[in-house]
Amino acid sequence: MTNLLAGKVALVTGGGRGLGAAICETLAEAGMVAIAADIRIELAEQVAEQLRSRGLDSLAIPLDITDEQQVAMVVQKIMDQFGHIDVLVNNAGTDVTLPIEELTIADWDKVMSVNLRAPFILAKAVMPLMKQQGHGHIVNIASTAAKRVWANASVYHASKWGLMGLSHAMHVEARPHGVKVTAVVAGGMKTPFLLDRFPDIDPDILQDPKNVAATVRYVLTQPAETVIPEIMVIPMREGSWP
Repeated sequence: MTNLLAGKVALVTGGGRGLGAAICETLAEAGMVAIAADIRIELAEQVAEQLRSRGLDSLAIPLDITDEQQVAMVVQKIMDQFGHIDVLVNNAGTDVTLPIEELTIADWDKVMSVNLRAPFILAKAVMPLMKQQGHGHIVNIASTAAKRVWANASVYHASKWGLMGLSHAMHVEARPHGVKVTAVVAGGMKTPFLLDRFPDIDPDILQDPKNVAATVRYVLTQPAETVIPEIMVIPMREGSWP
């Protein structure tokens, strides 16, 4: 069976830990060049070095995804080195868990900048290249927080509902050019994003981020004539989705 992913180049934001690291590992194991981009370059380097030690193809790039000049430079660097970008995974995310009256405007701006503005900046940088290639795939990591709401997460919900809208809008624009866009709606995972912020959470009800990474690989391996605009993957017991 032909490996549809072999030799393709994937840029994964937030690739230094958690789901981003799992996606880098899964895509590298599938034969891709996994580029771990992270504002914490030391974490991204650990991921890339671990993958290279296994004979897999990976490198780390420092990136503040909220800085459009840095994004442009990183995309150009990848193009200069490889000549193509086949996959962008907008994975990096953040949250401030507070009631609305305690949430500062700076908090709001930071979360929206990382979770919604940055995926737009990255997509804007790679979409013309993918259209020119006649192929490419942008995967936006959404959340069950884009489907329902709970208390003390207003900015996270706003950013993820917005990302869902952005993802489907990009799908409509990209599709005629052979470029695919998918929103992966992920339920709770055993990652620092949840475990560090909610020490009382039961990890047994969460899913391994490798399972979500496998879903990312699945959508990337669809035949050229097929696209999955949205897919949800949730743990059997976690309650963020009924």
